[in-house]
Amino acid sequence: QVQLVESGGGLVQPGGSLRLSCAACGSIFSRNAIAWYRQAPGEQRELVAAIGRFGSINYADSVKGRFTISRDNAKNTVYLQMNKLKPEDTAVYYCNADGVFRSGSYYPGDYWGQGTQVTVSS
Repeated sequence: QVQLVESGGGLVQPGGSLRLSCAACGSIFSRNAIAWYRQAPGEQRELVAAIGRFGSINYADSVKGRFTISRDNAKNTVYLQMNKLKPEDTAVYYCNADGVFRSGSYYPGDYWGQGTQVTVSS
């Protein structure tokens, strides 16, 4: 059983930064791709960034150049550094584990965290 616990969300002003963390229990974390998704009120959940076991990375166009995904397999943790935040980044951010990359696209795994709220507002 894989459990994912997100942390690091909060309220930040436009232009500010936050770093999200997703800690996992379970060995499967280090063997597969990991991703961050987000869901704003009334919107569908969307992929933000994904990172493969050997470092393949995929970003949504809306966050390229502002967000950075990284992983520490020894700590079973994935991070999302978010800079230059905008009000439209406001959403609940979810960690997803056990995903795969196919032809450059990320396909989510079965494991989801509970989500952490990010609010960008002045």
